[in-house]
Amino acid sequence: MKWLKLAIKNLLRNRRRAFVTVLITAVGVSAILIGGGFANFTYLSLKEMAARSSGHLIVAHPNYFDKEENTPMEFGLQGYQALAKTLKSDPDVRYAIARINFSGLISNGEKSTIFMGAGVDAKYEFKVKGPFLDVGSGSVLSKREREDDPKIMLGVDLAKSLSAKVNDSLTLMSTTVDGGLNAMDVTVQGIFSTGMPEVDKRSIIVNINTAQSLLVTDKVSSIALHLRETEATFKKYDQFTAQYPELAWETWLDQAFLYKGVKNLYNRIFGLLGFIIVMMVFFSIYNTVNMSVVERTREIGTLRAIGTYTHEITRNFVLEGMVIGVVGATIGITFAALASLGLSLAEIQMPPPPGQTNGYPLFIAIPANLYLIAAAMSLFICTLAAWLSSSKAAKKPIVGALSHV
Repeated sequence: MKWLKLAIKNLLRNRRRAFVTVLITAVGVSAILIGGGFANFTYLSLKEMAARSSGHLIVAHPNYFDKEENTPMEFGLQGYQALAKTLKSDPDVRYAIARINFSGLISNGEKSTIFMGAGVDAKYEFKVKGPFLDVGSGSVLSKREREDDPKIMLGVDLAKSLSAKVNDSLTLMSTTVDGGLNAMDVTVQGIFSTGMPEVDKRSIIVNINTAQSLLVTDKVSSIALHLRETEATFKKYDQFTAQYPELAWETWLDQAFLYKGVKNLYNRIFGLLGFIIVMMVFFSIYNTVNMSVVERTREIGTLRAIGTYTHEITRNFVLEGMVIGVVGATIGITFAALASLGLSLAEIQMPPPPGQTNGYPLFIAIPANLYLIAAAMSLFICTLAAWLSSSKAAKKPIVGALSHV
């Protein structure tokens, strides 16, 4: 304890220098925490968006994920209702939703364009989409849709291309499972945006019964399982692949190309940023302790002359570095926590990311383990810098230290 008190007193001998060094350490810690919290929030948002879009687990025909279909629904699931009911009975599964993926032409009578369609179970699909499907006008599909009055939802850019509005009539054309051509008149129920222009240019959503009627089939492309907890994804994947080896299974991560791309990019960006900040703090502490060592060289010589061991002198400087690290980390953590709370309450909107049209709110979600990592890193860097700068001076010959000017 006496060595710690001595280290604190030595730091207070030059309050301005100690304050600046602590401030640099605090800024470095808070920058790492805020940057890491922003990246973590982005990862969580993209993970949630991917899981809600595709389902935590996707089950399909054994060839569905690996081979191209020669005709629509060639690798579709037959008798999917019983399978979906069985999967839904698992306590970890919230929803088991059948889906059909199909494509074709959509026309307003004057203009035709290609569409990429999704046939969905309207009872559950829009519950899991949540805020990630922005319905700009109209409404989502109804589970009580009449068979003789099929409805459709259009991507916002596709609607603009066709000059289509809510309640307008359009015609869908697609190839059936037998290779023939089928057409169906539909009424626009709603216009939505996913925030991704390339998707909104081609996307339509219809009820699964409408898609089956258009394709003349009773199959579905896949069944999406939405779990109660995302963290259970890989445990349930192992369970279901062992339970149903005759089917093909994928997780949300297998289809989350945007999530993986953004995460890899952010890991590089924030990794480089973190390295720069760490080096900044390291050299700041090293410079501070080194200046203190030079100023106190004669003091070190005096201590050596009265019998103080070199490791005791080094220990004192190391304790000074540790004090700077602890105080700087405490201030940095406090500031980062307050900043994350303030930014969340401020409701600041970020500009749209590349490839998207919608902005998003700025939140800083700092995980608990990042606080511990930042504090430990601050303490380690400050201790290492102090040890490197003081160990050489402590071994300087006594005569040379006493005569230092």
